[in-house]
Amino acid sequence: MKLQQLRYLCETINQNMNLSKAAIKLHTSQPAISKQIQLLEQELGVDIFLRNGKRFIQITPAGQLIVKTAKEMLHEAENLKRIAQEYNNETGGTLTIATTHTQARYTLPVVIKRFITRHPKIKLTLRQGNPTQVSTMVISGEADIVIATEAIEHFHELVMLPCYDWNRCIVVPPKHALLKSKKVTLEALNQHPIITYDSAFTGRSKINQAFETKGMEPNIVLTAIDSDIIKTYVELGLGVGILANMAFDKKRDNNLRSIDASHLFESSTTRIGINRNSYIRSYIFDFIEMFSPHLTKATVMAKLQNRNPVP
Repeated sequence: MKLQQLRYLCETINQNMNLSKAAIKLHTSQPAISKQIQLLEQELGVDIFLRNGKRFIQITPAGQLIVKTAKEMLHEAENLKRIAQEYNNETGGTLTIATTHTQARYTLPVVIKRFITRHPKIKLTLRQGNPTQVSTMVISGEADIVIATEAIEHFHELVMLPCYDWNRCIVVPPKHALLKSKKVTLEALNQHPIITYDSAFTGRSKINQAFETKGMEPNIVLTAIDSDIIKTYVELGLGVGILANMAFDKKRDNNLRSIDASHLFESSTTRIGINRNSYIRSYIFDFIEMFSPHLTKATVMAKLQNRNPVP
């Protein structure tokens, strides 16, 4: 049994049993993947896939267990590499952060600047997507940590580290009617076209819940994955925006006005997610603490070991 066979197997699963796509991803040929999986099945003495000719059509019950173990073995192999890197190259390395646009645009720049100043030889990569996508990146080993609000708590493979709570604001053009209200209500808000986040992003579920509690359907006319896009369309007069309060800057967004909406919506929590089976290099602990100072190395280690933090 070879690690290469396990990589071929897991990537085939990642590509929904499409060997052509798996071959492109792995920079090899479709027959090579098929042959290695066949050799693995012969060695194990069981079929991993049901086939229709040369095409994989379904994973067998035994195959499901084999794939689960294969993913764990590949993850542990990566941990061996990380341990070696830790001791062979104490100042170098890589850090890949999977996150959403709002985090990458508004909360991470200051932290990343500090981190690069302290660790100039670390190659840092940002990968963006919706919360489900970025969480999956960490589970698959494509990223070291995920920073997101929605969806992350649904992945049991991740250890979740709460960082901070935040809420929302309503953004409107100057002289908008809502600016005259002392305290905007959901009913008043819903009389205007609403522009906000796509349903997969940035606390959108809290917005839906608030309207549902009132027995109302939100008057959403446009959604986006990007706070700046939301603000652009509000500036054009197409509606009022609901976005994360961190995404509004009074100086930068001087063509708009912000109205606090924390009384309308339940607050959301941004979290860092780490694969619970990962080996965490020292500079990753450092980054986590820079992002959220209460998450010290001792606190994170305690979470990873599923026990209470040491005093």
